Amino acid sequence: MKHYHYIFTGSGLSALMTVYEMVLSGRFEDKIILLIDENLKKTNDRTWCFWDKDNLFDDIVSKKWSTALFADKNFRRELILQPYQYKMVKGLVFYKLVFDLISKQENIHFANQKVIDFEELGNHCVLKTSVGSFTCDKILNSIFTRTHRANSTERSAINPEIVKNQNKYPLLQQHFIGWFIKSKEAVFNTDCATFMDFSVEQKGNTRFMYVLPTSETEALIEYTLFSKDLLSITEYETEIQNYIQKLGITEYEIVEKEQGNIPMTSYKFWKHNSKNIINIGSAGGWTKASTGYTFKNTTKKSKALVQFLLTETDFTKFHKKDKFWFYDLLFLDVLNRRNDLGSEVFSALFKKGNPTLIFKFLDEETTLREDLKVMLKCPTIPFVKAFFKRLF
Repeated sequence: MKHYHYIFTGSGLSALMTVYEMVLSGRFEDKIILLIDENLKKTNDRTWCFWDKDNLFDDIVSKKWSTALFADKNFRRELILQPYQYKMVKGLVFYKLVFDLISKQENIHFANQKVIDFEELGNHCVLKTSVGSFTCDKILNSIFTRTHRANSTERSAINPEIVKNQNKYPLLQQHFIGWFIKSKEAVFNTDCATFMDFSVEQKGNTRFMYVLPTSETEALIEYTLFSKDLLSITEYETEIQNYIQKLGITEYEIVEKEQGNIPMTSYKFWKHNSKNIINIGSAGGWTKASTGYTFKNTTKKSKALVQFLLTETDFTKFHKKDKFWFYDLLFLDVLNRRNDLGSEVFSALFKKGNPTLIFKFLDEETTLREDLKVMLKCPTIPFVKAFFKRLF
């Protein structure tokens, strides 16, 4: 049974980003690392977008936008993003970047196998796959579909049902279907992304269109909801068709489709970490709870985790709760009770708010004074009610 220092179960964004940071640090060359995944990451299975002002991953960014449109039924505003830009990274390009780098590292291995089970036994861990078993010092798990055993006692760690079946921390879904289309008419402004268009019927939920133009005739058009329940595929696609018609497009082809469902919750994922097993990515609560954005948050969390590994050995000490966790919790409390308020909340923020300050706030980089400037733009009563309900 081969022994490793670190085993990553799953090789999605969080695992690859963490391994990438480990390599860049130059401090883990004496550690034997294994990534295990039944998916070879050879297809473009997702697209990540994020706002950034620091040239983050510019070498693999496929498109940037310097302005973004926000709209609802009553107003439209073009947001000047400077010093930020809104950026797109395609999954396959990111996978290739990281796998090309780690393929040159003699201490890093990849196993194309399905993880069956793992457990912590004292000072080491045992992991079973569809092919065989391994031992290691530490497991970094990003598979959000199962349980593990810690210290020989069954310990539910990252089974989605655990999050779904509790009531203390609301669970909403950011769910969407998107079409990459090529149209006959040149209708898109290539310098401006549609960040949120709430002019579509809300139907008691938080619903908006999201448009990323890559040329005057090509764009990703996505119908997105923040709500508890998913829709039928027909419902998403009917709304996309209606929006395409609204844009003045009469003839187009669908180049590619994408579909996603991202958990939005302030559930305390970190309480399931043990000394030698840590949950990362969505399984560890790395998704920004109030927005569903993952890429930027994961870059920060992976850097922090790599620095932690250099000095600490107990994963239960990794997470530090901060004020932004509480802000996200209040926002989800509001949308959980009144899912129809999403359009009103975001419109209040973006109608007169400073876009740069809002993005800085969503990146969790603001001071308390700046927090108040953003939060006071929001409807007061729902958030005050949510605050006092949490307080008492």
